[in-house]
Amino acid sequence: MLLTVNLGNSNMRFGAFKSDEDIVSWIIPTKPYRTEDACFEEFEGMYEAFGLKKEDITQIVIGSVVPPMTGAVVNSLKRIHKIEPKLVDRNTPSGVKHQSNQMGTDLYANAVAAHELYKGKKIIIDFGTALTFTGIDEKGETLGVVIAPGIKTALKSLIEETAQLPEIELKAPEKVLGRNTVSCMQSGMVYGFTSFVEGMIDRINKEVKDDCFVVATGGMSFVYAPLTDKIHIQDALHTIKGLRFLSK
Repeated sequence: MLLTVNLGNSNMRFGAFKSDEDIVSWIIPTKPYRTEDACFEEFEGMYEAFGLKKEDITQIVIGSVVPPMTGAVVNSLKRIHKIEPKLVDRNTPSGVKHQSNQMGTDLYANAVAAHELYKGKKIIIDFGTALTFTGIDEKGETLGVVIAPGIKTALKSLIEETAQLPEIELKAPEKVLGRNTVSCMQSGMVYGFTSFVEGMIDRINKEVKDDCFVVATGGMSFVYAPLTDKIHIQDALHTIKGLRFLSK
């Protein structure tokens, strides 16, 4: 069984592929950064809760955008499974072609999954620590990337930089115009970012002269995808599916 690990700035998403469609997935917070021994202790017992055994794992692929944690995760999993994990990055061969020497592994994996799974021009929106838009054409050529502050990143900044704004649940309020502090903030964070996403999709479509197929992924994608018909599919496991393709 293949184990994929997407090591991101906020969370590590693990995915155990029983088959292409049968995927057992869970997340563990990336911070605070841990030592190899701490990762070993945390990871060794994580499978039982998901009906898995560590002996089920026969292959491991890891993508990371967090260099301080990469070695600890790679080495701890190697100790647990007695398997050499495959560490992939933007230089790992695939059907995707790009000219950037700065593309993050997560964005590359997103592009790879979109190229393998969907036809035509695509936009992959990743609602993670950063809010990113990656464009890729039907031939696997990357068209470019947009990077903006992520939803939780923006909300945290808003709360920390103001004296009286509270923590809120990120959900759509009943009306756009709020009548109390919480609903006002929810409108700005949910409807405001939805409008931003829709506007970026329109601008990208205009620039590439096509109506792109839009995939939403990342931890907050489930909040925003249902609010717009410009997002065609929401898949929280999209990035680890890209890692699976890179493992081959």
